[in-house]
Amino acid sequence: MKKIIIIGAGGHAAELRDYIRYKNENTDREKIEVVGFIDDDQSTYDHYGFEEPFLGSVQGHEVRTDVEYLMGIANLKFRREIIQNFNKKGAKITGFIHPTALISPSAEIGDGVVISHNASVGPKVKIGNYNILNSRCTIGHDTVLGDFNFVSPQVALSGNTIVGNENLLGTNAATIPGVRIGDNNLIGAGAIVIKDVPDGVTVVGNKARILDKK
Repeated sequence: MKKIIIIGAGGHAAELRDYIRYKNENTDREKIEVVGFIDDDQSTYDHYGFEEPFLGSVQGHEVRTDVEYLMGIANLKFRREIIQNFNKKGAKITGFIHPTALISPSAEIGDGVVISHNASVGPKVKIGNYNILNSRCTIGHDTVLGDFNFVSPQVALSGNTIVGNENLLGTNAATIPGVRIGDNNLIGAGAIVIKDVPDGVTVVGNKARILDKK
């Protein structure tokens, strides 16, 4: 049985806990035991009423070698720093793919990636490290994602889309084929991206337009 500690105890962590429960109850794959949660704010843990114990703060946590770690903090402001700190301390950070996700055999999935229920990842897609692909999103053929991106529910990336690092793509955002999106952008909910996006901007609307720089 695979043992994990979930980093974070808020909403994303609660969703991950439900995904793990679904996997354990509905598949014959290796079971996952959640050892507990760590978070710098115990009130979030108390709010969700997890069955597993609270194991203390993220900052004060002493990395264990007998478990793997699943990143349950979705906020892009904190994810990279926390993951890099845990990697330096020797933590093994795992990913999770929901059993209902449709993943092409030719897709390449990086380290620590979370792919949620009913997501679709097409042929020859390349997904970098520590991305979150939320429920019902579609990643079209030959699309490339960098690292630390947050892809919200029902995002549709058409084939041959190129996405850089640390972008937040809002719910129902979409691209036309061949669009390139740089780094550190906020793509607003429902935005339809029809031309390339540089770095560090906010994009909104249908057709999408650059609203301002971050």
